[in-house]
Amino acid sequence: MASEKTLNVKNLAALGAERLAELLLELAQGDAVMKHQLRLELASRVSGGDAAAEIRKRLASIAKSRSFVDWQKMAAFGRDLDMQRTAIMSYVLPTQPSEAFDLLWRMLELAPSVYERCDDSNGMIGGVMELAREDLGTVAAQTQHDPARLAARVFDSVCANDYGQFDGFIALMAKALGQDGLLILKAKFEALAASSPRKSAADERRVIGISTRGPIYQQDYETQRPARLVQSALTQIADALGDVDGYVARFSEEECANPATAASIAERLLTADRPDEAMAALKRAEAKFQAGGYWPDWQRVRIDALDALGLVGDAQSARWDIFEQALNAEYLRAFIKRLPDFDDVEAETRALAHVAQYPRFGQALSFLIDWPAHDRAADLVLARHDELDGNHYWLLTPGAETLEQRHPLAATLMLRAMIDYSLGAGKYKRYGHTARHLQTCEYLARRIESFGHHLDHEAYVADLRLRHGRKSGFWNA
Repeated sequence: MASEKTLNVKNLAALGAERLAELLLELAQGDAVMKHQLRLELASRVSGGDAAAEIRKRLASIAKSRSFVDWQKMAAFGRDLDMQRTAIMSYVLPTQPSEAFDLLWRMLELAPSVYERCDDSNGMIGGVMELAREDLGTVAAQTQHDPARLAARVFDSVCANDYGQFDGFIALMAKALGQDGLLILKAKFEALAASSPRKSAADERRVIGISTRGPIYQQDYETQRPARLVQSALTQIADALGDVDGYVARFSEEECANPATAASIAERLLTADRPDEAMAALKRAEAKFQAGGYWPDWQRVRIDALDALGLVGDAQSARWDIFEQALNAEYLRAFIKRLPDFDDVEAETRALAHVAQYPRFGQALSFLIDWPAHDRAADLVLARHDELDGNHYWLLTPGAETLEQRHPLAATLMLRAMIDYSLGAGKYKRYGHTARHLQTCEYLARRIESFGHHLDHEAYVADLRLRHGRKSGFWNA
């Protein structure tokens, strides 16, 4: 039974409301965030409108402040911002959704003044802003808006997105904008593109630097940013409208030769039931894909396109090739899933035999443990134990735990690899873990009938003492 001194709800409630209120006031004297929270709680008891007024007042205060928030105050500042966001969703939204919508937008508009006076290297403020942006998208879909006014506001915000607070905003607001609002927004960005300054002749531009590609001109900064902004916005709008051709039109021939871009185009063409065009889009980037690099989306979408075109055999061959090259379990499962009955067992056996011979030992072991194929993982360790990398503790520690019940010798060899590496490399910070590994080896030794050509536990410990007997940090751990 819990003591009456234990901090829990029941014991604290026994103090009585008045005493608890006194304690809260005392604690709040040195905690500005707690003061704001208490005010919000009191305001929320009256009405959502009072809570909204309190939040608006606090946001205005944050906007006006010019003092620098150092690292010691960042946690409290982040909690304060997130408290305003939570209060909007909890206290204002249920009764005043339009007010909640406006407050969340106002919070995102604080980003420039907030970022300019604090160091958000840990991403705390960015995380709060991201949550506020997602909340705004949710609230926007639940409220009524004039398409023209909302489009104008979205346009202004996206154009002022200097700190990423409005990243992906058009997609979030698409439902609230509707087709009419999206078309108005599209017209605004097209007008921006038409009014953007054009590049002057090279001899008329001011050089502000030199790069490996030649002179850097000041005007380039003034023209490239609006161009990128318009490109991104019109692409998002085309996506939101389901306008595949409009989406494709946003990319140049050079961009279409990029496998990532080609995959995004082909994926949308497949959604529109245009597999031939999707495959053609992928082929435009095939040369760059073959030249090397990591382009997983291109491979994935190509297989989808092959299936859509009825080229099932080619799609299956592509899945197997990807599995063979990278031991990709997702593609192997997809390959096996599409096989006729009884063929799947043969295919899995062939696949696991391939894994056992895979040149990258760590990747092969990880695959067999995760698949799972624990018997084969143990066989791999026993057959290729000299390839164990004791520095790969993130693989060997859980791997040994997985195998120790049925395969104690394999688990022991994995633990010994980590022990040998830590002691041999003098990784003294790992000695505590290393000592525990040795204790586990002692426990497992009782269940190993034969160590084969490996040292038994007593001989292994004696060899350790011979080689590392002076490392007291390990032996005394």
